[in-house]
Amino acid sequence: MKSTKRLMIVAMIVVCMFLISACSGGKESGEGSSGNGKTQEIKVRVNDDPDFLDPHLATASISFQMILNMFEGLFAPETDGSLKPAIAESYELSKDGLTYTFKIRQNVKFHNGSVLKVDDILYTFEHLMGTKNGKPLSGNFGNVESVNAPDESTVVIKLKEPNSNFLYSLTALQSAIVPKDNDGKQNENPIGTGPFKFVKYTPGSNLVLEKNSDYWQENIPYLDKVTFAFQSDDNSAVMSLIAKEVDLTGVRGHRLSEVENDFNISHQNNNSALVITFNEEKKPFNDVKVRQAINIAINKQDVIDSVYSGYATRLGSNMSPAMGDYYLDGLQDVYARDINKAKKLLSEAGYPKGFKTKITVSSHNDMYSNIAQIAAENLKEIGIDVEIEVVEWGIWLERVYFGRDYEMTTIDLTGKPSAYEILNDYISTNDKENFFRFNNKEFDKVMADVLKETDQKKQIEMYKRAQEILSEQSTAVYIADYQVLWAANKKIEGLKSYPFWFHDMSEVKFTE
Repeated sequence: MKSTKRLMIVAMIVVCMFLISACSGGKESGEGSSGNGKTQEIKVRVNDDPDFLDPHLATASISFQMILNMFEGLFAPETDGSLKPAIAESYELSKDGLTYTFKIRQNVKFHNGSVLKVDDILYTFEHLMGTKNGKPLSGNFGNVESVNAPDESTVVIKLKEPNSNFLYSLTALQSAIVPKDNDGKQNENPIGTGPFKFVKYTPGSNLVLEKNSDYWQENIPYLDKVTFAFQSDDNSAVMSLIAKEVDLTGVRGHRLSEVENDFNISHQNNNSALVITFNEEKKPFNDVKVRQAINIAINKQDVIDSVYSGYATRLGSNMSPAMGDYYLDGLQDVYARDINKAKKLLSEAGYPKGFKTKITVSSHNDMYSNIAQIAAENLKEIGIDVEIEVVEWGIWLERVYFGRDYEMTTIDLTGKPSAYEILNDYISTNDKENFFRFNNKEFDKVMADVLKETDQKKQIEMYKRAQEILSEQSTAVYIADYQVLWAANKKIEGLKSYPFWFHDMSEVKFTE
């Protein structure tokens, strides 16, 4: 009898446990659908931490890859590089090309629940322009004469001179609209109007965002939670994908066969420029013949084949074929590999026996170390002894990008929606981005004149001349625009590709 009772009790416990388990329905990363009441969560692997969460301070493309989900500008970029209205519902331009009048979208809310007002837009531009403290955070608005709001739904920006690229300065990449009442707190508590809002940032681990239920665009986003997980090692990232610890990651070409059957694979043209570059304020890199010798000595195709398994397009300047008519073809063949010619140029520059130098690279992606190793072997052939220094991403940003304390480095320069923004990095007065310390009067003039030109065909010719100058001056060893191979959970849909780094989660969802 006692045995029978025990059996009955055990059976009841098992039934209860089964019912509890069935009700709770254990959830892995990415499971769920807002249509049936389950939570939709995605985990996206990125290589490293953002440099800043404040969009007005962020510089690294890896930062915008994530934080653009939280912020919006007056306009937003499209996948083809064009612009669409965002916080500005529409605009009008005066006949003289100087005055932009923006109609501001109503009932847009910040993540803290406050309604966006024109005062917040005025504050944003004053903050970027350094109107009150004399310390501008951006060089994009030096041509702005005034910003004012004649009423609660209108903002008027008047320029000193016409600027054909001005609207591209009004996306979240350049001028994210932020609330006035969060002044000085954006990096610790970022607040925007985008489809996702900030939850938590754990340095070295992840950035967590959640759905903005008050988002002004109806019916999106679908995801309830987005976690950007930081993982620098590409091989470990593949293992995390296979183990279903992440739902989306970039995959190197030589690992593609391991994941292509079980995950959706997409190829994204990066619209970036992978470069080995120099600090032109330091000898011997102030000599164009030295730079040309290095350009001729480095085997670009070897980098493409070894590091990217062939998934890349050779470049000859800081412009990718992804930019269509603005791209100047043929420059990729200017510096064909020729060791004897490279030695001759070095000798003419006064370095017949070569010299010693150091290339400083970031550890946040092992491709940089691999590229540096190939370059060092190539340059050894012409007598240049290269020491490879690998530093953490934060140190690279501080020392190389901001501090300009380096001799050589390698990095991929992120793509941008407009040709001007891509080439703007090399303008001598652009202290924030010109870490090459390139200084060329003709280049500066071409870039100044193109802003005043309204004829698109003439603009294209001017941008092509700018590319030629970069090639002639051998400003960098322009290697390639490499493809990113994305591997994603097969249930994911709604992923988009832009001509710059951006994991747009606004329309991503999981299907059943």
